[in-house]
Amino acid sequence: MAIACVATRASLGVEAPAVTVEVHLANGLPAFNLVGLPEASVKEARERVRSALVNAGFEFPMRRITVNLAPADLPKQGGRYDLPIAIGILAASGQIPLTSLKDREFVGELALSGDIRHCPGLLPVIVAARRGGRELILPLANRADAELVDYPAIRLCSQLVHLVAFLHGQQPLPGLEQGAEWLDDTPSSALCLSDVIGQYQAKQALEIAAAGSHNLLMLGLPGCGKTMLASRIMGLLPPLGYDEALEVAALHSVAGLNIKPSEFHRRPFRSPHHTCSAISLVGGGSVPKPGEISLAHRGVLFLDELAEFPRKVLDCLREPMETGEVVISRAAAKLTFLSRFQLVAAMNPSPCGSMGPGSRSSPDQINRYLGRLSGPFLDRFDLSIEVPPLPPGTLTQEGNSGETSQSVAQRVHRARERQLARAGVLNAELSGKALKNAGFNSTDLSFLEQSVNRLGLSVRSFHRLQRVARTIADLENSNTVERRHIAQALGYRAMDRLLANLGQQLGR
Repeated sequence: MAIACVATRASLGVEAPAVTVEVHLANGLPAFNLVGLPEASVKEARERVRSALVNAGFEFPMRRITVNLAPADLPKQGGRYDLPIAIGILAASGQIPLTSLKDREFVGELALSGDIRHCPGLLPVIVAARRGGRELILPLANRADAELVDYPAIRLCSQLVHLVAFLHGQQPLPGLEQGAEWLDDTPSSALCLSDVIGQYQAKQALEIAAAGSHNLLMLGLPGCGKTMLASRIMGLLPPLGYDEALEVAALHSVAGLNIKPSEFHRRPFRSPHHTCSAISLVGGGSVPKPGEISLAHRGVLFLDELAEFPRKVLDCLREPMETGEVVISRAAAKLTFLSRFQLVAAMNPSPCGSMGPGSRSSPDQINRYLGRLSGPFLDRFDLSIEVPPLPPGTLTQEGNSGETSQSVAQRVHRARERQLARAGVLNAELSGKALKNAGFNSTDLSFLEQSVNRLGLSVRSFHRLQRVARTIADLENSNTVERRHIAQALGYRAMDRLLANLGQQLGR
């Protein structure tokens, strides 16, 4: 019976479900039928496979060819099915042995000449093949993706002729070399915190945010150093672990972005422009792709000029910031992308950039400007600080500008180790139940509750203030959270003070 089955994998978000390419050759008028819910890019594989086989010197069977991509209810898109379809035709027509297909998976796009081209988004395929324990045949151009996964049963090929010779046992295919270049790589940042002149309170808030993975909002006049501070947070964060780095690389691979092996352990830093749409920020599209918040998974999402973002776009971040994932529902599928990111934002306090005497903006104009940010969205920030202008003479003053990022990063690393040893998660992810065993006494909690009620804050803010106070105590190597830690956490509420002062000016 002229039938062959070839294993491959589809793309479904960051998952790679198994697909079986079934090829059947029957007598009758020559035809090439492709079934199994293929999209237009997959249907075009008929012409690519026909030309690739002929130009590579193989016989294209002049029979009735039926190719089924099972399961039939799974949508298929892209050119990754070209290679398994071609191998299935060769196996069904007896040009390669059927036994050579056992425990092997094939993925790749074919050129008309028979070359095997690069395919985007193959990192989830490699991870799934490693989990299944099968040998995987990949395009040679996808070598960088293969080097990110520690799986020796990978073979790389650039031409269909070489692959057929390998399946006949006539020549080997290259695999991965032992000891990939990224294994001993330690990511480093050229941006140092000591480059920032002054702003010691802002640097301390940045250290607290890095230690507990807290969301941070910076308010200040144009040019006071908000963006410069935000870019320095990457030098304070520890490198990614292997499993975390693989999660990040898989999301980038699905989005069509490649991570260099030397940057495998580096946390992502995404800074979209304020003109971006909700789909580009959260993810989506006809074929759903990860958005900026998923590309910032395990890293930092920096939103500069926060008030210039459309309000509807910012409100789309509220649910992913709480759950750590974004669910995109479409008629064909429902996909989930991880999005556990740390949000750092910067904005001016008014449309003209300044407040107080000499400001060109009236209180009503400032109120409309700040009204672009909804209350529930602002409630997601653990810390909000004011970045003041530098005092006169600071720029020309000679002397030490503060600690380096390396010394601060050591304290951050020790604080993170304390948090993981105590609760298994960082303080920003502590649940309400875990906060009860975080070293607070009832008297200090009553003080915090009174302060929250007096400031008119929500229950969510009450818990966030507890998490910030716990991080401050961890940086001081304290097992208990004292009153001064809570008072310091209450001091990082610059946005609440700004809105309260504005309400008094408006007589509300």
